[in-house]
Amino acid sequence: MASLPGVPGVASARRRYDHVRRRRIQMPLFMDRHDVPGVTAEQVAQAHLADLDMGAKFGVQFLAYWFDADQGEAFCLAKAPTGDSLTAVHKATHGLIPNEIINVSEDNVLRLLGRMSETGGETRAVNPFRTILFTDLQASTSILQVVGQAAFMVLLTEHDLIIRRALVASRGREVKHTGDGIMASFDEVASALQCSMTIQAGFEARAAEGQTPELRVRIGIAAGEPVDHNDDLFGSTVTLASRICDAADAGRILTSDLVRDLGIERGFAFDDGRELVLKGFSGSIRVFELAARAH
Repeated sequence: MASLPGVPGVASARRRYDHVRRRRIQMPLFMDRHDVPGVTAEQVAQAHLADLDMGAKFGVQFLAYWFDADQGEAFCLAKAPTGDSLTAVHKATHGLIPNEIINVSEDNVLRLLGRMSETGGETRAVNPFRTILFTDLQASTSILQVVGQAAFMVLLTEHDLIIRRALVASRGREVKHTGDGIMASFDEVASALQCSMTIQAGFEARAAEGQTPELRVRIGIAAGEPVDHNDDLFGSTVTLASRICDAADAGRILTSDLVRDLGIERGFAFDDGRELVLKGFSGSIRVFELAARAH
């Protein structure tokens, strides 16, 4: 059947539909940060609802938001043509222009912050503060050279199992496997600290059984917000946790000062700390060794 004059045919309409559909699917994912001291959770929720209503006008799809009342910071996750489109929506609704916008991947958001449905949807704000934990297997290269590739892979599987069991027990999310260690994210500092102790206890139990070669891991823990003057999601916090892990001795758990302060509030005990110069950070950083549960 011929098309009417001036009216696109079915094939043409389908091509346009497919083009628009591909564009929407491929839209970049952004997260922004708003510094909003003194704002309440209810006010943030209302602002988010206004953004949802206005988003379509600018081609922006808001997916989730987070709010840290203690820090006075709100974060939005959205698919948008550009970061400027995201800013335009905020400007048109409530005028709260983002202080920072970064491009993120959905995988990292899910692994670091949790499933979208867990972030509160349209009406409930969840704190975005997360604790990042790194583990590292000591002398992994030497072990590989001694036992060979096949035996090393068996040992690495055993290593992974000990850590992953601890993650499950502490409700941690595995972000990635680093080859000879694991990076994980936790909603609560106490969960990360308990997980780290469970991990070390697992390797100590293995050694007590006389299994060889002995596997020993070092652990580093830091905590922070998702967007903090860095181009990557939790960039500064991830880097700090990794550097702290590198500085830890085998069988030990080192933390940042913030993790230590929050851990003490939850009954964990630490040493007096020491100053370290860590790559990528100006000045010295004070780190603390986790000792045990105080009570």
